Amino acid sequence: MAARGSNLSKLRDYFTLTKPEVNLLVLMTTAAGFYLASRGTVDWAAMLNTLLGTLLVASGTATLNQWMERNWDAQMRRTAKRPVPAGRISAHAALWFGISMSIAGSLYLAILVNRLAAALAISTLLSYLLIYTPLKRKTPLCTMLGAIPGAMPVLIGWSGSASRIDSQAWFLFAIVFLWQFPHFLAIALLYREDYARAGYKMLPEFDADGCFTRFEIAGLTVILVAVTLLFEFRAGPLSLFVLTLAGMLLFYPASRLVRNPSKSTARWVVHGSVSYLPIVLLVAMLHKV
Repeated sequence: MAARGSNLSKLRDYFTLTKPEVNLLVLMTTAAGFYLASRGTVDWAAMLNTLLGTLLVASGTATLNQWMERNWDAQMRRTAKRPVPAGRISAHAALWFGISMSIAGSLYLAILVNRLAAALAISTLLSYLLIYTPLKRKTPLCTMLGAIPGAMPVLIGWSGSASRIDSQAWFLFAIVFLWQFPHFLAIALLYREDYARAGYKMLPEFDADGCFTRFEIAGLTVILVAVTLLFEFRAGPLSLFVLTLAGMLLFYPASRLVRNPSKSTARWVVHGSVSYLPIVLLVAMLHKV
């Protein structure tokens, strides 16, 4: 029984390495991209293959990210208990697990989906690990650069269905790209001290009181909602009403954060953003139907 419990605990740790909460967002945006790119009947088998391949690459990327940041993760309260810094999984094992997942996912997409989807997945992995991850300790611009691989799953899904990328795909990419700013900047405000303890420069040094970041969150939220409505301008009155309401529910806490720089308000922005993106994608998919 003890051995069985130990094996289950080890499996849970490897599952944790893949960042399942992030992968849920990856799968959601990939599926939306695939579905919206489909013309006529959706090829559900192709969608499943696209999702599985993307999931493997995303899991490998998350694992390799934690391998690269293991020493700094150990210095932050919110990440110190992750499997690698806590010593439950060795750095060597995490490295090879991440490499194996990444290669398997890339090959899966190339063979069972198409080479464009595979190329986009590989470029996402490389840009996340080689650009965003090291820049987190060098410049606050890492958030902007990291939002590019963060939005790539919609293009992977789109290309998995259509084998090309058109203007509609770029609109969808822009929505997910912009969405990440209020979401991740609010998280950066919440954990500012923790990030600073590990030397991460998620926020500009001149913005000691967070005023610039709070205005940035509010301003980019306005741009996000405007781009969303532009993307869905041909939707019916009910869809536009739902999108406008979702935008207001995100902008309200963002605007309050400008005046009330508390952690509870920043957390409210995070919760609002978590609700906003699924609503937008669902409305877009329903409107396509």
